[in-house]
Amino acid sequence: MRYNFELKKEIYEKHCEGYGSETLSKKYGLSSSRIRYMCRLVDKHGIEVIRHKYRKYSTEYKLVAINRVLTNGEVVDAVAVDLGLSHRGVLDQWIKSYIENGYNVVTKKKGRPSTRDKEKEDSRRAGEGERAPSRAAVEENHRSRILKKIVCLNSRGRKEEKEQLTEAVTELRQELKCSLDFILETINSNDSLPHLPRSDYYYWKERMDPDIKNSELMDAISAIYTANHKRYGYRRITLQLKNDGWSVNHKTVKRLMSKLKLYGVTPRAKYKSYKGDFNGTVDNKLLYKKVDTKKHRTEYIRDFSTTAVNEKWTTDVSEFHIAAGKLYLSPILDIHNREIVSYNISKSPSYIQVADMLNKAFNKFDDLSNLTFHSDQGWQYQMCQYHKALKDRGITQSMSRKGNCLDNSPMENFFGKMKNEMFYGHEYEFKTLEQLQKAMEEYINYYNTERIQVKLKGLTPCQARNQSLYSF
Repeated sequence: MRYNFELKKEIYEKHCEGYGSETLSKKYGLSSSRIRYMCRLVDKHGIEVIRHKYRKYSTEYKLVAINRVLTNGEVVDAVAVDLGLSHRGVLDQWIKSYIENGYNVVTKKKGRPSTRDKEKEDSRRAGEGERAPSRAAVEENHRSRILKKIVCLNSRGRKEEKEQLTEAVTELRQELKCSLDFILETINSNDSLPHLPRSDYYYWKERMDPDIKNSELMDAISAIYTANHKRYGYRRITLQLKNDGWSVNHKTVKRLMSKLKLYGVTPRAKYKSYKGDFNGTVDNKLLYKKVDTKKHRTEYIRDFSTTAVNEKWTTDVSEFHIAAGKLYLSPILDIHNREIVSYNISKSPSYIQVADMLNKAFNKFDDLSNLTFHSDQGWQYQMCQYHKALKDRGITQSMSRKGNCLDNSPMENFFGKMKNEMFYGHEYEFKTLEQLQKAMEEYINYYNTERIQVKLKGLTPCQARNQSLYSF
């Protein structure tokens, strides 16, 4: 199926709105890798680049592109995007044809082949038989390729020279599919080139870094890790790499991050706001009882599942303590897309803080009658004013069981992420409460609009909200 310009443009616009490549792949029937490549192409060259146009490439143009991959070691996707090729398969085909034709670029002639010429060729083949290139010709082409690669090496010391030779020989074995003895014999028989004995080759090969080929990937991992203030672990970095067009396994990312000593921050203790039961508690509406009659056992199972936004919200209060004083954060989190709907930062945990948080959230939405609002048994949520504010909006109130923090785990999970990524280890960087508050506000905005999540399949909370609303 051929995709016209309007359809491609529609796919790109959906991508810009926050839809992932996997979602667009299922909707439009186009592979996710093709969608990612097309979006990168438009980002670099503009929307007109995806309009179908016939282009003829010269031999010199193709050779420059091929050398960037085979000689300079650049990634095929990156070169294809840089050159504005309609698909990375174009460059793959050039490279395949280049190798199959003895490292020569073959250009097709214009027009259809002559019938008379075809008949002459068929009669010649019938008389002489189809003959494959001779072994001597193949070996000569291989020798030419080997010498060309070795001559291009540039080293200053003997150790560096041996390492480069070993790396080049290993690459040649993979490219040419010929024996080690043939390659070494070709190199060592030329007096103008540095010699590499067989024993030296295996000696340096064992000491070579196997991740030399992953140098660009390691740079990309480091850039993502640094850009997100050391907050991403290997799972989110893997998702971000795939969003950027890389095809890589999460195990590889985890191994390379360990090698680079890039580790995410770890959790610490949290603030507790429970001060007793003031006869204002309600039942946990996110909990249901499961009775196993065979084993005579009763289980209580938490249900955080949702089908749309504004279906289940949760809230809590957390303390941020520095030398200049304390700040208290009271946010509302939508369990469906993990978005912070509203929040209030105060110097003391009062009901005024909670009321302000509620008003900000209520002003965003007209109808919240189908909402279940969950919290722990903190004193703020047991007050009559709080009960009335929810009841007037038709909101169902829910509370965790006493002494069971897991009943409000989505909110606790957010606090853990926030403190680990922007607070713990940086407490002494904040000299005033104003600096701390600014950092908290910047993090919440970053969390909602930029920080991708594994549970959201590589989307940010705002992208997930837009996708959920679009599906309806």
